[in-house]
Amino acid sequence: MHQERSPDPDGEIKVSFGYYCNEKKSACDISDEYETPTGIKLRRTNSSFSCFSGAALSANATLANTNICNGLIGAEILPTWDSPTSFRKIPSSSSISKLDLLSSSLHSSLSNLSCSPSTPSEATESDFLSLKSMSAPSRSEGFLNAMEVQVAGGAAGEDRVQAVCSEENGWLFCAIYDGFNGRDAADFLAGTLYDTIGVYLNLLEWECESNQTSVFPDLLEDDKFAKGGKSSLKVASTELSGKRLSSLPRQRVLDCLQRALSQAENDFLYMVEQEMEERPDIVSVGSCVLVVLLHGKDLYILNLGDSRAVMATYVEVGITKNKVLQAIQLTDSHTVDNEVEKTQLLNNHPDDPLAIVGGKVKGKLKVTRAFGVGYLKKQILNEALMGILRVRNLKSPPYVSTEPSLCIHEVSNADHFIILGSDGLFDFFTNDEIVKLVHSYILCYPCGDPAKFLLEQLVLRAADCAGFSTEELMSIPAGRRRKYHDDVTVIVIMLGTNKRTSKASTCL
Repeated sequence: MHQERSPDPDGEIKVSFGYYCNEKKSACDISDEYETPTGIKLRRTNSSFSCFSGAALSANATLANTNICNGLIGAEILPTWDSPTSFRKIPSSSSISKLDLLSSSLHSSLSNLSCSPSTPSEATESDFLSLKSMSAPSRSEGFLNAMEVQVAGGAAGEDRVQAVCSEENGWLFCAIYDGFNGRDAADFLAGTLYDTIGVYLNLLEWECESNQTSVFPDLLEDDKFAKGGKSSLKVASTELSGKRLSSLPRQRVLDCLQRALSQAENDFLYMVEQEMEERPDIVSVGSCVLVVLLHGKDLYILNLGDSRAVMATYVEVGITKNKVLQAIQLTDSHTVDNEVEKTQLLNNHPDDPLAIVGGKVKGKLKVTRAFGVGYLKKQILNEALMGILRVRNLKSPPYVSTEPSLCIHEVSNADHFIILGSDGLFDFFTNDEIVKLVHSYILCYPCGDPAKFLLEQLVLRAADCAGFSTEELMSIPAGRRRKYHDDVTVIVIMLGTNKRTSKASTCL
């Protein structure tokens, strides 16, 4: 199963990063303590991940940065995230304070939380100081708000990838945004979704800490908040406690992930409406979304589209109960090829015989759920397109859903690693194949980079399918190479609630 490693396709793997929990990349043993920059040794929290790596390969031609919202996302927010070759420490996130420039819907929502003016035109930067304190309180206050976090990310073609972790508090956030028809939606998610999730989690934490059981849930359950409407709730204090995520209701944490995605969707489509006259193609830009939050033994997954999370876990088989590594898919595939999704789409549009044309939603898109793609969700956005680009007979939008699949998995000692990947990975490998590839690799190279190795194997297979050598395939410029493989993004997370006897299972 293990193949010889191919030479790195220099200049083609645009993103490659790795992280070891003990910050000692030369050593494979994971210690129970780690040293801070000040020399203080801190006891490690009971984290169920030991290390992880990510890599991405370009196929689509796209601009390095988009001009969405007059360049705010590309020029201001993204550079604080974009560290494509390694992890780096940054202070608690502050980009949420810039979101007041993005849309009036976010203005309205947040102004009610901070007792600021209720209309967008009256809001000022100072109105968001209290919100910023909710998003980035002092040391260790709030789940996503350690005093310092480790961040890596980057772009490859229309894909964006992010990984953020707080070793001190024992949590990990990973996200893959698989953009299509442009990178604007993926860029917007990369620049805003992490902070938006932090806001909603901090609101939930405030509720649990303050025992606001009769008032606060109304805000989280109120669609007006997600849509930028007014809420009667006034937050008198924004100081949050250090309550850990594990003490919050699990289902409510999932609700926060979904509400944050809904908020991001509404803010993005608001911006699309503002810019579609100058740039009509923006109404067709979208992205799949795969988000993983790992804290202790709790693994939270949000999925929208056809990216995939696959768990490698040991199961006992036969009379002898030998342990065999098995691939378990943790996410649903939201495409018309999924009979459940196809049936649901047809049932949602009983009066439209053309809901699926040529194996695509309205003849345009294979995914049934996605972020953005406003022209399949709103008539006014579809009308911005001209000629054959416009969807004919848009009878009953929306045709593409923004409702994600959500799940919680409790990490056990049998769970070995998780592979997150955009759909381009699974164009060439089955779940079982990628689990075997990663497992064989870490046995041979316990301190290597399994995510990058997977992409090297994908290049080998794509070249073989096309009848090229790897050098010939990699010499084809981005854009034209899309004929042979998609943009591909991979994250491999090594799990370990306890120290394992095999170093290969605890370290990259």
